[in-house]
Amino acid sequence: MEQEKIKYTINFYTDWHAGSGLSAGAEADSIVIKDADGFPYIPGKTLKGLFVDAFQDFLLLEIEGFSKDTQKALFGEFNEETGVTSPGSLFFSNATLPEAEKKAIGSDHAEFLFRTIAFTAIDSATGVAKNTSLRTTEVCIPLELEAYIQGTKDSDKEILNQLAKYIRSLGANRNRGLGRCSIKL
Repeated sequence: MEQEKIKYTINFYTDWHAGSGLSAGAEADSIVIKDADGFPYIPGKTLKGLFVDAFQDFLLLEIEGFSKDTQKALFGEFNEETGVTSPGSLFFSNATLPEAEKKAIGSDHAEFLFRTIAFTAIDSATGVAKNTSLRTTEVCIPLELEAYIQGTKDSDKEILNQLAKYIRSLGANRNRGLGRCSIKL
């Protein structure tokens, strides 16, 4: 059973925000994570976390083929007693724009992939915006990213395919309509 590299795409249907943890001063309270050329990407560890969360949901639903042993083998396990994480067999690459699209856009025009939106909290009693609750967030427009999972066996493909179908949104503010997506292996 030779290890394979499974390529997949993430198609975004709405604006999305994978946060960098940084702000842009007065322009935005939170900005999207970008590569050295200014293009958006999603870190592999974020993607791995989404697949792990989906796997745990499948465990709770007691779906055949999903066990703690399989989870440990694929994704690794954190030992709370020792504080050590044992690695799993899977490696998740960062999800990036296809190289042809990056070339066509050019790094001097990458800013056109982003816009800023605003959110505020509304007081349920008065229906008025709460003081100091206005937040601005940089979001990326809907687009398609590419990534791969390495270290898979043929027997892992069906599990990963089921998990990919289960992930329907990613990033911040998913409960407010951002980050709607589909993942296709």
